[in-house]
Amino acid sequence: MLVTLVSALMLSTQTPAPARDSGVVSTAPGVEAVETERFREAVAYANPMPRGAPEGDYPLVAWCEALVNGHIALGETLTNRDPLDLEIIRLGKLEAADFRAALDAAEPRQTAASRAAARAAAAEAAGKWTPLVGQDEIVRSQAFGLFFGLPGRCEHAARRIRENITTAPATPAEVGAE
Repeated sequence: MLVTLVSALMLSTQTPAPARDSGVVSTAPGVEAVETERFREAVAYANPMPRGAPEGDYPLVAWCEALVNGHIALGETLTNRDPLDLEIIRLGKLEAADFRAALDAAEPRQTAASRAAARAAAAEAAGKWTPLVGQDEIVRSQAFGLFFGLPGRCEHAARRIRENITTAPATPAEVGAE
């Protein structure tokens, strides 16, 4: 997540380069071409998940939200937060809100088993941060700074559940990545 957030921060402060004839036409700022999004999603779903991460999209988004919220909570315990820490916390809150909105939008369509799996996944992910909260500030600061982020599948799973996409994601072969 740290890498993702720092990258997002860097990208948000850069002036876009003039458009080149790349064959992709963007019709609005921030709107990703469908094929580019499809390619990124195929790669995200093809990459292995961390041990213990849920496979289903709804429980995965709950797991991702809990990891981000735990990271934010840990960062908020630090007394000497620098501007980068504050920006990471701010961006993390936006990311967590996106995951929460996706979960809320998809919740009525979920089975009781899927909702239970999501609660269990969130509790497991939140529990990863619990041992750090009682540590001294140096350990908490190091853990906050060393959180490497979420699997790319998290953002795609959130979009898929929010938009009720039920078809399988494209494979790398289908998007020309193999």
